[in-house]
Amino acid sequence: MNAWALVVEPQGRSGPINMGVDAALLALARKGGAFLRLYRWDPPCLSFGRNEPATRRYDRAAITTRALDTVRRPTGGRAVWHDTEVTYAVAAPIARFGSLPETYRAIHEVLAQAVTSLGAHATLAPRVRAPRPDAGACFASPVGGEVLAQERKVIGSAQVRDGTAFLQHGSILIENRQQRVAELTVGGADAPPAAGLDEIMGRVPTFSEVVEAIAGAAQSAWGGPWTRETPPEPRTPNPFADPSWTWRR
Repeated sequence: MNAWALVVEPQGRSGPINMGVDAALLALARKGGAFLRLYRWDPPCLSFGRNEPATRRYDRAAITTRALDTVRRPTGGRAVWHDTEVTYAVAAPIARFGSLPETYRAIHEVLAQAVTSLGAHATLAPRVRAPRPDAGACFASPVGGEVLAQERKVIGSAQVRDGTAFLQHGSILIENRQQRVAELTVGGADAPPAAGLDEIMGRVPTFSEVVEAIAGAAQSAWGGPWTRETPPEPRTPNPFADPSWTWRR
């Protein structure tokens, strides 16, 4: 049965809790579950990729002085500032989509369809070699297959595979606040050439609008049935709340 569970959280949660929930969905996916989660962050948060060298790339003293929330994701990729966005997470058995490139494409095609339905025509970036973890912010450059609008990156994604299941999650920018990553980079950096949906659409879409577009596109593309579910609780103690994990490298 091609069953899916939709988890929608309009109330934002902290970075460690959000990553703990995504990791809990991955554990359920290893048991055969398939989930699409759509959520927010409160407070805004700087997230690092699993293998990103955050200790030498980002100004920890400035982050501490500004009392900014930080977390290290269970997935790869590079730093993202999570603020005015819709974040998606897909956790499911690997057999649902196949190889890593096939999974990226299946999910990004749905996201591109959703963005286009909102009035911001989206395309997928041509296939290129993925940047190194130390190559700068996630939105600094598109990876092959990621979602572009007006040739600018509007969605950044990362994936991890664990046994028979995968977790892919990413940021759908409602407004582009990624200059914060550049501000917190040691030695400074150029603001990533990303775009928010507000720039492309000429207005600021609501969280609910974006959620409905994504859920509708996924249900159409991936079949069903679909159920609405509440999110699982993070593992206790939550490893994503541990600074030794966040700043491990």
